[in-house]
Amino acid sequence: MSAYFVDLSRALKAAEIFRPCLVVDRDRLDANIGLVKNRLSPDLAVRLVDKSLPCLPLLSHIARAIGTNRFMTFHPPVTQAVLDAFPEGDLLYGKPMPAGAARAALTRGGAGWWSRVCWLIDTPERLAEYGALAAELGAELRFAFEVDVGLHRGGFISPADIKALTIPAGMRCEGIMAYEAHAPEIPGLFGGAGKALKKASARAAEFVACLEPDQRRTLNIGGSKTALLHQGGAANEVSIGSAFVLPADFDRPGLGGFQPAAFIAMPILKAPDPVLPGPAALSRTLQLLGLFPRKGCYLYGGKWMAEPAFPEGMKPNRLIGLSSNQQFMGLPAGASVRPGDYAFLRPTQSEAVLQQFGAIAVFSAGRIVEFWPVLPMG
Repeated sequence: MSAYFVDLSRALKAAEIFRPCLVVDRDRLDANIGLVKNRLSPDLAVRLVDKSLPCLPLLSHIARAIGTNRFMTFHPPVTQAVLDAFPEGDLLYGKPMPAGAARAALTRGGAGWWSRVCWLIDTPERLAEYGALAAELGAELRFAFEVDVGLHRGGFISPADIKALTIPAGMRCEGIMAYEAHAPEIPGLFGGAGKALKKASARAAEFVACLEPDQRRTLNIGGSKTALLHQGGAANEVSIGSAFVLPADFDRPGLGGFQPAAFIAMPILKAPDPVLPGPAALSRTLQLLGLFPRKGCYLYGGKWMAEPAFPEGMKPNRLIGLSSNQQFMGLPAGASVRPGDYAFLRPTQSEAVLQQFGAIAVFSAGRIVEFWPVLPMG
């Protein structure tokens, strides 16, 4: 691993990048794409999650390789950008939008252009609001039902509740969206992830059964941690985003063999002998007790949603705390760093983090080969 970061440091210096930067390793990304293609159940399509891959060139690279034009979207400004970039794209909302937000998006973006968007409906009240919106705009609105298969984050609880609904004129049901992010967290005492996934899949099938045949175009389940564990069942597609770059929170059995493909690179600004404010004896005493490091460095920026990756053994120290300006990091006694070297952090999530550094530096075959602009935050 050390050699990898040495090579990455050399590439950053050659590209004259001397600021905090988000790096995507395209070779690792391609290897992860290959694993998805090899492991994905053949009866499932992939819907790419734009909030987890908030970069149009990144989305395009994966979409071409996977062979999909399906996207899951979460935020109208990003939705508009994806609609513009992918003229054949089919978009499904991954969370219900307030009716006012939908009205604003449809009015500004054009109802015809947004006809490729499938909205998410989680309650009878929201269905009525969207029905009124369809009548107001004189447009047909596609939607899917959000259904609760165990996560308990909202959505319809019972298939009977959906069967009892009258769908307003101007609304067209496309299917369901079932998310089971809870499954990998279920302890073995309560049956573990395998049992939870089977239960979620069976529950989704009950919701599908209450739909008419022409209402089953989009039968969505899964996320990055579980998508490749689904074999058969009622669903016809799974959502995947973060798995392609594997942030630290996604180190799960369902993604075994995947490689981290995104890192935050930060120049080391200073490498002094660490000393706390106050009497020097205090620092020496705490060092003897193992509570304060004998070596350390200050980084260009910090306080990211990320875990230390390199130099090995680097970690924050609670006595100095965190800083978004100059983050102090303790180092092992044998570490050798100097100002101008790079430190690397591994994001804990890709959502939002990939958008915090400007254009993404793309690393391949030992070089920074291009820069990919990211999508807007707002």
